[in-house]
Amino acid sequence: MDTSTALARISGPGFIAALDQSGGSSPKALAAYGLDESAWGDDVEKMFGLIHDMRTRIMVDQKFDERVSGAILFERTMNSEVDGMPTAQYLSEKKNIVPFLKVDEGLQDEVNGVQLMKPLSGLTERLASANTHGIFGTKMRSVIQSANAGGVAEIVTQQFQVGNIIIDAGLMPILEPEVNIKSTDKAECEELLLAELTKSLDALPEDRQVMLKLTLPENPNHYSSLISHPRVLRIVALSGGYSREDANAKLTQNSGMTASFSRALVQDLRAGQSEQEFSGALDSAIASIYTASTT
Repeated sequence: MDTSTALARISGPGFIAALDQSGGSSPKALAAYGLDESAWGDDVEKMFGLIHDMRTRIMVDQKFDERVSGAILFERTMNSEVDGMPTAQYLSEKKNIVPFLKVDEGLQDEVNGVQLMKPLSGLTERLASANTHGIFGTKMRSVIQSANAGGVAEIVTQQFQVGNIIIDAGLMPILEPEVNIKSTDKAECEELLLAELTKSLDALPEDRQVMLKLTLPENPNHYSSLISHPRVLRIVALSGGYSREDANAKLTQNSGMTASFSRALVQDLRAGQSEQEFSGALDSAIASIYTASTT
């Protein structure tokens, strides 16, 4: 998929499916899918095979269609195949879905109320591989746990520093400074985050843009000034542990945001479902998220 086509898809109707569970989150994702640890035991490769099978089942389903404008992939998924094709190529050519790649390597321990990203030791090689596979953009996550001004500033600084490296590599970065939905001062966290994001976006050169993946805010339209910011291509929302019903309801209160859901997308999918049951559950999820994203 060429850049102009990808930009048009991401700027238009649709939402981004987050299919990027990593080694740490895969067991929980498989458990929710109806497969407990007895299905793989101590065999980590078998676990990754099962998670790829789950993702493949989603991607090849006829209901995984143009209502989905983008999909975020785990590196192993990018390096694997779907229906005999490299995953990103399959998404681009068979589904007209823009592929993104998760590039962070997990979180550091909490300091100053936040969890920064671990050092991205393999970033250069990962970005080169992304370009080889036809990836359009990347995603990287850090987490804000409490309203500590210094910690929030540090999170945003790190996100933009790495984001500029990603832009230099010819890719579109999705910056994801998540605010924990269980934070006791979530609204205050979001006030600090808005101020720091605005400051960093204002400092970006005119020829640079980023995407933002943000927790659905306590106050509707809290990020409206960022949606119209010229340095922002798109703002997408993470479900962050909300049920799909709650996440969709919150999303409809935030004009201009679209979804990038993971758990909320797959919460009703089960390994033991028939193909008809699975496709029906996936269609229902996609339809509701698409409606919330385009209302």
